[in-house]
Amino acid sequence: MEIPPGTPEFGIRRENEERRDGGCGVVFDPGSQKYAVGRRDADGHLLLFSGGVDTDEDPQAGILREVTEESGLYDFIYVEKVADALTHYHNVLKGVNRVAYATCYLAILGSSKQLPLKLEEHEKFSLCWKTADEILKSWEENNEDKSYDHWIYFFKKAVDRVAALDYGVSKGG
Repeated sequence: MEIPPGTPEFGIRRENEERRDGGCGVVFDPGSQKYAVGRRDADGHLLLFSGGVDTDEDPQAGILREVTEESGLYDFIYVEKVADALTHYHNVLKGVNRVAYATCYLAILGSSKQLPLKLEEHEKFSLCWKTADEILKSWEENNEDKSYDHWIYFFKKAVDRVAALDYGVSKGG
């Protein structure tokens, strides 16, 4: 996929980067006023549900597929594209350096009903619910290598959209 001019770029370029385009989903539950994120088993770090999108797959469908496979959440009453970015990061779960044209979607839940998970071998994390402030604090405190820069950018945009859509939270977290 060609990167559109003016696309923001995040992270640090690393040696031997593998290209894998895809994206992530920011999932908000209006009932609890919290966001669904993964908590990595090894160290407790928080992550957005994300993954690669196949070349013939619609980006929104692919990213929502990843969100559902990794979290079990599927009852989305509203979905909106938040932003695109070029990202450089280290994929801790796979142990590889990546570069990706990534798209972020905001998904508003109708309910927190879940389907069975479809985690891959390397996906060692579990669903948890956090406030925007808790998520941002975690990423900002653990961002020495700049691998969370794109998630911070996407997440802040999504939180602002949740507020603009009047789901009961104030702008900025």
